[in-house]
Amino acid sequence: MSSLTIRQRLDRLDVRVAELDCWRDRESVAVDGWRLDGEPIALGAFWPDREGVHRFEAEATAPEHWPLEDVELQLDLGGESLVALVPEDGEAKHFGVDPYHQQFPVPAPKFRIESESVARLPFGEPVPEPRLNKARLAWIDRPVHDLVLLLRQVSEAARTLGETHEAVLPMLKAAERCFAALDWPSATADYVSRTAHRPMQRQIWRLPELKDAPDALRQDHRASVSEAHATLTAELAALRERFPQTGRIAITGHAHIDLAWLWPYAETRRKARRTFHTALRLMERFPDYIFNQSTAAYYAQLEEDDPELLASIKQRVAEGRWETIGGMWVEPDTNMPTGESFVRQILYGQRYFRRTFGVEHRVCWLPDCFGFSPALPQLLRQGGMDSFFTIKVNWSETNKFPHDLFWWEGLDGSKVLAHTFDNPVRGYNGSVEPRATIETWRNFRGKAHHDESLLAVGYGDGGGGTTPEMLERQAQLADFPAVPQLRPARVEDFFARAHETAKTAELPVWLGEIYLELHRATLTTQSHTKKRHREAERALITAETVSSLGVLLGAPKPASLEPAWRQTLKNEFHDILPGSGIREIYEDAERELEEARDAGLARQREAMDALGELLPAGEGGAVVVVNPSLADRPIRFQSPDGRPVAAKGTVPPLGLAVLRQADLAPADGLSASERVLENRHIRVEIAEDGTLRSVVHKATGREALAGPGNRLVAYPMDKPRNWDAWDVEDDYEAKGVEAGEIVRFELVENGPHRAAIRIERRFRDSTITQHYSLAANGRRLDIETELDWHDRRVLLRALFPLAVRSDFATFECAFGVVRRATHVNTSWDAARFEVPAHRFADLSEPGFGVALLNDGKYGHSARGDTLGLSLVRSPIYPDPLADEGRQRFTYSILPHRGDWIEGGVREEAEDLNQPLLAAAASGCAPCTYAPVRLDGHAVGLAGLKPAEDTDDLILRVYEPAGGRGSLTVETDGWRVAEEVDILERPLGAARSDIRPFEVRSLRLAKG
Repeated sequence: MSSLTIRQRLDRLDVRVAELDCWRDRESVAVDGWRLDGEPIALGAFWPDREGVHRFEAEATAPEHWPLEDVELQLDLGGESLVALVPEDGEAKHFGVDPYHQQFPVPAPKFRIESESVARLPFGEPVPEPRLNKARLAWIDRPVHDLVLLLRQVSEAARTLGETHEAVLPMLKAAERCFAALDWPSATADYVSRTAHRPMQRQIWRLPELKDAPDALRQDHRASVSEAHATLTAELAALRERFPQTGRIAITGHAHIDLAWLWPYAETRRKARRTFHTALRLMERFPDYIFNQSTAAYYAQLEEDDPELLASIKQRVAEGRWETIGGMWVEPDTNMPTGESFVRQILYGQRYFRRTFGVEHRVCWLPDCFGFSPALPQLLRQGGMDSFFTIKVNWSETNKFPHDLFWWEGLDGSKVLAHTFDNPVRGYNGSVEPRATIETWRNFRGKAHHDESLLAVGYGDGGGGTTPEMLERQAQLADFPAVPQLRPARVEDFFARAHETAKTAELPVWLGEIYLELHRATLTTQSHTKKRHREAERALITAETVSSLGVLLGAPKPASLEPAWRQTLKNEFHDILPGSGIREIYEDAERELEEARDAGLARQREAMDALGELLPAGEGGAVVVVNPSLADRPIRFQSPDGRPVAAKGTVPPLGLAVLRQADLAPADGLSASERVLENRHIRVEIAEDGTLRSVVHKATGREALAGPGNRLVAYPMDKPRNWDAWDVEDDYEAKGVEAGEIVRFELVENGPHRAAIRIERRFRDSTITQHYSLAANGRRLDIETELDWHDRRVLLRALFPLAVRSDFATFECAFGVVRRATHVNTSWDAARFEVPAHRFADLSEPGFGVALLNDGKYGHSARGDTLGLSLVRSPIYPDPLADEGRQRFTYSILPHRGDWIEGGVREEAEDLNQPLLAAAASGCAPCTYAPVRLDGHAVGLAGLKPAEDTDDLILRVYEPAGGRGSLTVETDGWRVAEEVDILERPLGAARSDIRPFEVRSLRLAKG
């Protein structure tokens, strides 16, 4: 009987295993003769330059007496690399090299080594002094290697199961008997040399002279190792009969690769190749290994970067061992993109996977996103996906998300089967080791309904993926007692089993948005990029709409805007759009989003010109005005010569009007002074400090404000504990200062179509310029804002205390709205102190309400009677200059009768984000015409676009408010041919109604 505790005996075991590992390499030889970018470089030497991509090359030859299957190349070039091992005769083998992948099988006794290397670590960290650290061939003692790993797993399993678990002591005794059975060498010179690198030995003042090549184990020693390994394996298997394995884990190989984050996109392209080659090499060594990889964009980029690699992946996909997954173009943020962007993520993603690999996906794979829109379940179902996976819900700091296998029900009632796992060992970048598998199973609350949880294994975020050791561990753990049973699995197969369970089990249901109680600042950080993204989305949707109106009138089908959409979708990635990346990716993103926006604007101009040629002939000059929405719009636009127009009358939904100059007379009632703006709808009074003193809604006589409106407050307490670009703390309001001294206050525009007052403020090193702007026919007050921002670690917000009482506020989301509490009754309510919204947030009581609109902001708050909008914040990590400099945006206050629906809030938000289009025309007769007419329940327009594979058109609408009613569509010379899903697959004859928050797509065909 031992006098030691179990913990002490495990510590002793760990020390002995570490020493045993010193005999893993039987022999080794250095690989020298290296060249870096064509110039000689010695082992241990520094790179001459750490920037850019560098190329190493050398030749390696293993000693003739080494068996090839036991030869290993050990390589550390000083950063991340894609290395090719090229035999004299045969196919090159490629591997990714990073801190977790540095040991590789060799293709032949003699081979050439070529690399493409960067002096960066997986998370983008620069290697301060990159050097050629290690390059050697080693003859591996396989019995030692296997026994060391097995003993480590015994120790790890015992520690994780806990000292009181009945299987732990028998496992420990078996490991101790294993050690006692070893016949181990003891020759002084070899022993001291073998163990010299151990931490304890390295603390010695001066070591004795060491042997360059200490002896390996003799054959009799090695035989004792092999026998000990076999005996321990058998004893563990016997213990498994006494203490059966508990639970089941489905193992999927994985390598989360952030499309751009702490490195630019050009580096991501290299990371993907490194990671994918590593996965393919593992498949050659481990026949049961299955790897999953999402993101159609990665495979599309391989068509340019490495077609041979893509061909190899296709072969493994056909075998079922490489699982493409996710069904989307990228893994996008799901708080900020518009509903149509989600549609295009799925449409272009699924079409690419079907075209390239012959598969469509059933599982949406979004492990790392910062909260999830309630619009997603419906869109996933329409896009062929009935399952959803994420991890991030486990990151909420205040309230633990209550489910890990559940039905997620969206706004419209659509459901997808959702799963998340809680792995304490790097989350979705998991490992196959006892702590990861045992605790993932322990944490799985869904075990009450289902017998298996998923676990994704492989280093990630910066790519890399699964290691050989992880797969060796998986094989060994099959014989262990008390641990979960492990099986390699395709993710879709895991969900298929879970769906079978769900047919009879009463799984919990989560209704609505999945709000992450963390990373709330991603709604605001890098707001200039967010604005560009909003512009690109709107430009592309509108371009397709106007072009399609032309097609309805006889114009030819336009070329697809998919390339511009792909650029936009790429920049919706969950570390680009949220603002959590380095400066370089925002330089790329803003350029690409501007290109996409400009492509949309150019198409709009072409379409407007084409419309002018299709209209009835007339005499004289005119303006063609197009309404690209499904609501009547007041005649308000920027004229072709740049002047504002706010006239009487309206333009019909999806309609156009040819207007003469006489039709453009300003609406009556606009007046302005230095402090007051007024028209027939509202009266606005501005205080001396630049805030809004009063906003009166004339139709009801109601004052909208309960205090100074548009109060700009700067919060220098915006200094989060962690995750600087990601987080805003709940105490940021502890110190708020009025944002700036007024340096200019003047009436700058006084009709007849628009009036505006300019106010310029100076805050510390930044300038805030705002125009309070009121159109002659406007129902809202626009606050056109230009920031010249030069301050760090400050959050700027606009606050509007309202003369409205309600216990909830309404926020627009993709294809609908979300209602959230204005109080803090529960911890769930209190945690929502900063929340996402798209184009509006509204606070209403019976008979009256006030909305806050915007054209590119997402971070909102609603506390008591106050609506708040986050305008800019300026973290210093990972981009020290986030949102430095100039940016422009507009937000608006809209008082209205009734609730947000009766008050036309969504329609006004559409008008702010996408004004009427106007183009000069000559020879067109005055007319008003609507090629598409919808009758019945009020719906929103998602898009009107050319069909992907035919000359038809796709009209997509959505119910925006949670109501239901009839809906019919009329066209001239066209017909509603059928209902389709978002992949444009037929669903049958079109219905004549629409249901709450439903998204419907109709195929319009000629005839």
